[in-house]
Amino acid sequence: MPSQQRRILKLFAFHRIIIPVLIGLGVIIYMISGELERGDLASINWQRNSIYFFFLAVLMVVIRDIAYMYRIRLLTDKALSWRQSFEVIMLWEFSSSVTPSVVGGAAFAVFILTKEKLGAGRSTAIVVVTAMLDELFYILMVPLVFMLAGYGRLSVHGYSFSLFGAEMSMMTIFYIGYAFIVILTLFIAFGIFINPGGFKWLLMKITSFKPFRKFKESAEHTGNQVVTTSDELKGKSFVFWLRAFGATFFSWTARFWVVNFLIMAFTGYVSFTDNMLIYARQLMMWVVMLISPTPGSSGVAEYIFPVFLRGFIAGPVGDLTALVALVWRLLTYYPYLIVGAVILPLWLRRVYLGRKLIRFKKM
Repeated sequence: MPSQQRRILKLFAFHRIIIPVLIGLGVIIYMISGELERGDLASINWQRNSIYFFFLAVLMVVIRDIAYMYRIRLLTDKALSWRQSFEVIMLWEFSSSVTPSVVGGAAFAVFILTKEKLGAGRSTAIVVVTAMLDELFYILMVPLVFMLAGYGRLSVHGYSFSLFGAEMSMMTIFYIGYAFIVILTLFIAFGIFINPGGFKWLLMKITSFKPFRKFKESAEHTGNQVVTTSDELKGKSFVFWLRAFGATFFSWTARFWVVNFLIMAFTGYVSFTDNMLIYARQLMMWVVMLISPTPGSSGVAEYIFPVFLRGFIAGPVGDLTALVALVWRLLTYYPYLIVGAVILPLWLRRVYLGRKLIRFKKM
């Protein structure tokens, strides 16, 4: 087995997979135990519409992954087959699930695409573009969904977090995170589409000052990535970008609407404005999950779910928030741990041993 292959398998060893599972399930079990003590779970009223909404929730998971697969095929000019696209997306999600949210799976994604014979420069460009499209979707949807939900209904009261030594409300953390995402996305877009050389020069200039010198190597790497991405994307048509953003829109909309349909499955029909508010609260949750230090936001996601969404699930009959949170994570998080763990060794065998077998046959 090649040494690089062994390093990757070690990176995603069993203990790295089981840790986020234990963290997440530990928080959920603690939350559900409270519901059991209060007898809330007895209030479950599963009806015909419940099955319909649950089916739609599962369908959203499928649409999310198909849209991701379509986008990766589009960005690679169909260099990847549908099977390869499936493996790439599953491994990408898997790496994001076992690494802290603040780190993400971007570095491993570049490695995956490089091993699919796309080349380092092209692979880097694809990963940078997917990140930019994801952030662009978020930037555009926040004001739109907030407007439809009603700005006066957005606040989450009674909860605060300590960030950088300061006590901040949920809304404050959200607005800081949103402003950071907007600035970062505009900065990267400027580098990719307008002046990549100037972008790299600015990064190097900033990190030449003493307080930022420790980031100089990372800044140079980022600058090189943006320059490479700009070169790779020259000549792409408006239709290309429209399709890429369309796929991004469908994948992320489906990701968020899993929760909407699950809430309706357990509580019944929800009005349009309340659905928009549930959507808006998830957009706010995403910023908090983005800065989570745990793998795949495990534990943090389960903890903040009731903070943002309990008002739509808990009622006079009972509180099913923890149960809905568990089903949400069972649909959108744990499957990627399982599928990724199964696909990873098979994929490694294909990209490493497959090439050797081909060369041997040619000889």
